Amino acid sequence: MTLPLPEPFRASFDGLEEQILSGGPDNSFHQCFGCGPSHPTGLHVRTFKTEEGVASPILIARHYEGPPGAAHGGIVAAYLDEVLAATVLRVTGRLGVTGELTIRYMKPVPTEMPIVGRGSLVTDHGRYVDVEGRLEDLSTGSVLATGRGRFFPIPA
Repeated sequence: MTLPLPEPFRASFDGLEEQILSGGPDNSFHQCFGCGPSHPTGLHVRTFKTEEGVASPILIARHYEGPPGAAHGGIVAAYLDEVLAATVLRVTGRLGVTGELTIRYMKPVPTEMPIVGRGSLVTDHGRYVDVEGRLEDLSTGSVLATGRGRFFPIPA
């Protein structure tokens, strides 16, 4: 069962198809801290298919705060890692694992505020895929953080 999106995201994500992790609860990726729907304390990152790649509605809980009012940098990196991994699934049809991840923090990423993660393909090299993404403030479109990663798709 898929939960409805929080109200601030509904208009932006209306009409987009959600990218669902396949398999049942016994699939080991269902326990992933970032994207796993079965992880008891995970981030439960959801992604939706776009023409460019993926978009992700993000509300970072206050308990992930680093500096007052802003998310801890490691949590920001975790969200971007998940958005980039979802991009790999979108463009290759296969789950992928992170080989490299580079994050650039542009502005403090607020907690408890609607943020959109976006990811797109840079280059598919066959054995590995380069992807890039960003976190944006939903209301202004301002870029808060960017990420670039090299992922290794898992053979089917």
